[in-house]
Amino acid sequence: MGKNEISCDCEVIHDEVVKKVKENMLDDENLIDMSDFYKALSDSTRIKIINALYISEMCVCDISVLLNMTKSAISHQLKNLKELNLIKSRRQGKEVYYSLADKHVNIVFEITCEHVKEK
Repeated sequence: MGKNEISCDCEVIHDEVVKKVKENMLDDENLIDMSDFYKALSDSTRIKIINALYISEMCVCDISVLLNMTKSAISHQLKNLKELNLIKSRRQGKEVYYSLADKHVNIVFEITCEHVKEK
């Protein structure tokens, strides 16, 4: 171990802390949903789409031009994001416009931006 690494050499179990945390942890279903949420954001194309939709509602054609990808490839990514409730869509005539699902997605994006810019 390097001199700046921290190690716990004790064998003490803090029962009250463990009990408190165990009682307040999310259930497995919620934790899996959270994991899926972060997996969705781990793909660079999907995060670019989230970034674009954070700025403005857009249709598939606009996103495909923006990201220099086919409409089919963008549609596939939009489907994934929609299934995870990260984006929503609305139809206007023949066009379908996409936007972020709710303020929570906006907030996660904003906080993540703040965090990565801290370097």
